[in-house]
Amino acid sequence: MMGVGKSKIDPCPLSLSLGKSPGVEKSQGLQESASKKPDDHPMHDLAEPSPTTPAPVPAGEHEGAEGQGDMLEGEEEEEEVEEEVFLKFVILHAEDDTDEALRVQNLLQNDFGIKPGIIFAEMPSGRQHLQNLDDAVNGSAWTILLLTENFLRDTWCKFQFYTSLMNSVNRQHKYNSVIPMRPLHNPLPRERTPFALRTINALEEDSRGFPTQVERIFQESVYQIQQSLWKDTRSSLRRQVLA
Repeated sequence: MMGVGKSKIDPCPLSLSLGKSPGVEKSQGLQESASKKPDDHPMHDLAEPSPTTPAPVPAGEHEGAEGQGDMLEGEEEEEEVEEEVFLKFVILHAEDDTDEALRVQNLLQNDFGIKPGIIFAEMPSGRQHLQNLDDAVNGSAWTILLLTENFLRDTWCKFQFYTSLMNSVNRQHKYNSVIPMRPLHNPLPRERTPFALRTINALEEDSRGFPTQVERIFQESVYQIQQSLWKDTRSSLRRQVLA
């Protein structure tokens, strides 16, 4: 009886010689298989990552992702550069003539299709006036001087037109790029116009030949030449900065 009692918990095959019934053997076999199930799986199987566990990324792929990030940043910088626009014209005006300058801007852009253009009051705020003046004159094909009664009262306007004239003289591609204009409202009389500006044919808005003057002055071929030179200058400056 002691041998039989031990055979119930002893998995040794010798229990067969003690006359065990097949049912007892079967039940013991089930218990043994159940007790062995956790041990049947190798340790390396337990260490395998689950389907939801992300696999480690090789170092080469990390470098590739960083390279793609650098490329995206470079593309964004190129897009910013592409956003810079060479303007058709800029209107220099007295501070009190902002509304009149806006009217002339809309006239040239909407009625004659000469765009894009800008007035000096729309230049970025928070910057020095000299920097804005340089960007306005050199970043556009034509500089329009709005000759009104207020123009000569503003010392800054006098400086603007002298600077613009000097720029057109010193830079060959800017020759004939300064356009004096007498608007409909509060125009500056010819006899009171500074001598340096009298030598230049002014746009007379109240003249019947005004549309013809506009078409003759603002020619697309002239704009494209100046735009090409402007792009070359910008590219050269960027190369110097990066060097």
